[in-house]
Amino acid sequence: MIYDIVVVGNGAIGGSIAFELASRGFKVCRVGEADRTNAASKAAGAMNGCFGEITSGLLASEHGRLKLIMDIQAKELWADWAHRLAQASGNWQEMLTARGTHVLLNSAGMAKIDSVNYAAIEQTLCDRQEPFTSVDPAELEWVNANDLVRPLQALLIPDENAVNSHLLLEKLDAAFLASGGELVNINARTVLTEGRVATGVELENGQRIAGRHVVIAAGVQSLSLLDTLDDIKDRIPPMFAGYGVSVLAKLKPGKLTPSTVIRTPNRAFACGLHCVPRTSELLYIGATNILAEEPRSHALISDVQFLLDCAVDQLNLDLHDAEIMSIQVGNRPIPADGFPLIGQCGYEGLWLSTGTYRDGLHQSPLLAAWMADQIQGIPNNLDLSCFAPVRKPLQGIPRSSTVAETVKQMFATGYEYRWNIKPYWMPLLDKGMTENYTALIESLHPQFTPPPELVAFSYLYRSMYERLARYYEAWS
Repeated sequence: MIYDIVVVGNGAIGGSIAFELASRGFKVCRVGEADRTNAASKAAGAMNGCFGEITSGLLASEHGRLKLIMDIQAKELWADWAHRLAQASGNWQEMLTARGTHVLLNSAGMAKIDSVNYAAIEQTLCDRQEPFTSVDPAELEWVNANDLVRPLQALLIPDENAVNSHLLLEKLDAAFLASGGELVNINARTVLTEGRVATGVELENGQRIAGRHVVIAAGVQSLSLLDTLDDIKDRIPPMFAGYGVSVLAKLKPGKLTPSTVIRTPNRAFACGLHCVPRTSELLYIGATNILAEEPRSHALISDVQFLLDCAVDQLNLDLHDAEIMSIQVGNRPIPADGFPLIGQCGYEGLWLSTGTYRDGLHQSPLLAAWMADQIQGIPNNLDLSCFAPVRKPLQGIPRSSTVAETVKQMFATGYEYRWNIKPYWMPLLDKGMTENYTALIESLHPQFTPPPELVAFSYLYRSMYERLARYYEAWS
């Protein structure tokens, strides 16, 4: 059998694209193991919003502002998307677990990052005339922080919610099958091509599945399927794993969860502390985003300890006697330039939809409709051509600012860990990091510059540096 479309990936993006295509009458096969081990979608807090994610760095470039537009458009689709999934799957269980998002500015981070990003959130809400309310932190009944890191300001974004990511994935599976789709519970190994045309995929067991189109939406594993395509593999921004740890905690009897998402602005290397109610007793807690050489399967004790210390200190001291029900690990797909890989991929019928960092689950309805329109040749008013996978590196913040931003983010990491550095050490640390990161950037390429998180981690991990160097060389 030759399918119209083979979709590789069963996270929120792959599942959404497969369902959208099947609902439009295509014969679709979705490939990927059902347990979704260490996938970003399965471990996600699933904050269904966009303004709480805003940073000053996001707004600093045209490409970053396009990502924000995508987030805003996706936000408007979720009500109808939830209804479609419920109708197609026959499962009308409510997916929303929180209504509204409180953003807290506290003293745990670094003013040059936390305060700046909080101000960027507030200003963007004003500029776009989005509803929000400034809140006295003392009025937040559930928040009971350590006085050393008490909240200084807070705002409520009423239209930013959270969904149950596990229930979302269940509904996507059921809706896809009910729409005539077929599931293959085996991961793909490689894309098959003839000439310049994609013809299907080969699975890890050697089985081949033929399709007129192949859509790869396998998160951080996506580019491994293109390893045999020597003419394009080095011309696509390499992807790195943004390893994240989250905890599901059961609160002590009598202690109710909050009704809203509670979060800080994004912090050092782009992740803020957040808690999301899952049930009246269960609370999802997350904060970490650490670049790794390879996707991680298990959490490090140090990262779990950091996460729990942050939650107890900054959110609620009563969390110290909550029960840990599970520790989740997810791997976010982070491209070398920080921007998504979306669109046709060098071969006729070969498509990519990945590299969405923290936005994938939220943007999944938008990306599903956009990808289906592209495959059908239907005009779509969202121009994502700059995110085409085979591309030169895109620039976020200016190269001249990258070193200073990397140093600032590294200092912010220290403040999050409550370091106690004597003032006379600060200029020495600043000078040393500035010299090291400057040398690294200059040795990589005279023009192309990775984002700050990749500068910092490429200094630590040689394999990251080498992957960036190969990509830059391919475009030199």
